[in-house]
Amino acid sequence: MTSLKNQNPRKKVQVSMVICDAEEKKHRSGVNAVQLDPHLDRLYSAGRDSIIRVHQHEKFIHGMEHHTDWVNDIVICCGGRNLISASSDTTVKVWNAYKGFCMSTLRTHKDYVKALAYAKDREHVASAGFDKAIYLWDINTLTALTASNNTVTTSSLTGCKESIYSLAMNPPGTVIISGSTERGLRIWDPRTCGKICKLKGHTETVKALVISRDGTQCISGSSDGSIKVWNIGQQRCIQTIIVHTDSVWALLVNESFTYLISGGRDKKVIMTDLKNIQNTILVCTEEAPILKMCFTADQQGVWVSTSSSTVRCWKLPTELHFKDDISFLSNQQISVIPGDAAIIKATVLNDKRHILTKDSAENVALYDVLRACRVQELGPVNYINEINTRNSEKLMYVPNWFNLDLKTGMLAIHLGQDEVDCFSAWVSAKEAGIKDHPEPDFKVNYGKLLLQALFEHWRGVQTDQENKVYFSVPRHIPLILRYISRKLIFI
Repeated sequence: MTSLKNQNPRKKVQVSMVICDAEEKKHRSGVNAVQLDPHLDRLYSAGRDSIIRVHQHEKFIHGMEHHTDWVNDIVICCGGRNLISASSDTTVKVWNAYKGFCMSTLRTHKDYVKALAYAKDREHVASAGFDKAIYLWDINTLTALTASNNTVTTSSLTGCKESIYSLAMNPPGTVIISGSTERGLRIWDPRTCGKICKLKGHTETVKALVISRDGTQCISGSSDGSIKVWNIGQQRCIQTIIVHTDSVWALLVNESFTYLISGGRDKKVIMTDLKNIQNTILVCTEEAPILKMCFTADQQGVWVSTSSSTVRCWKLPTELHFKDDISFLSNQQISVIPGDAAIIKATVLNDKRHILTKDSAENVALYDVLRACRVQELGPVNYINEINTRNSEKLMYVPNWFNLDLKTGMLAIHLGQDEVDCFSAWVSAKEAGIKDHPEPDFKVNYGKLLLQALFEHWRGVQTDQENKVYFSVPRHIPLILRYISRKLIFI
């Protein structure tokens, strides 16, 4: 049986798994990004549960599961053939959008990758995040990468001094803009990687950006609640729009740059006439803060993703004379892609094998770590009472041997994390529920049992009779390997 020890003594390997269903058709947590392929009328949504999902007319097509943390942004490129994704696992990934498989992984960033920008005419994409770096990629080069030929060359734009939250690039790829915690906009020419200017005016982090096709104007949304329109050539703010009562996190503009759609923490989607910013109309009020938006194929509606797991499509007014348009009523929902509940609480029971959880729909469930599955649905019972009852039924002491987190809305189990010894939990075969063991009092190790189950089907790993696999985990359970001293390595 393999162990967690590594050839390099300075590096510690962490093994993780995510307890999930065989096919996760619904988002389990907030949806950070949405993109529409207008040619196939397919909607791509990127979730905090680490999964990118593809829908067509509300029907789930397939999921794209290869990231190990939040997916923060996505872009559809190459006429819909490929998709680029950015994640908090520090990677940028290139996908075959039609078939849903990951073609290559870019590990250039050193921290969370928060934003992408796409120059459609040149097939270039830029990525940026918390490492304060912006990288410019040639998509045609990225899609040609293979396992044996994966050397990536990229251009870098330097000068950012703080974490980057937003990024924009015009279709011809002549201007790129970043927004960050330094409360300003930095502008470059991506063709030369040279700086153009820095625009100041916001008082909080710039969370959203859009740019005109000719690169002469851009619009920024900030946590200070304001939206600003900038003339890039004149390097100044020409309009300030105050229509939200809280942070502005999402912006969308039509190609002719005549109207703006904005959303944010106040849960409102508002449409503004850029020719007369006094003309505004409420498109809808969502149930949660708004994170991202995209147009429908006919641009008569807008898909809205929020910090909840449900994605909705809302009708837009057909006229720009908003004050005169008394026929339009807000909250005209066209369609909805329902999400699923996220696990929001989890308690490891006394036996250090079972976990009791509570989700955002108030339902309680019991999970078995050794079998990596949900073993009982208890419904909306009292969570605290259930913990106390189950712990009082089984009075035993077992050391902590794993860590867990709920960042993705699912149970993630980590072995070898922090100072917790994954080989510390010894129990009798009887206590572990191994009925066919010849010696009921024989001591078994939970960490070893789980590793055996996780690596049971691993290529080249063999077990003898002494190391018999007594537990099996479903084949679909994601297995993740990390070097603690480095960034993610996963399978």
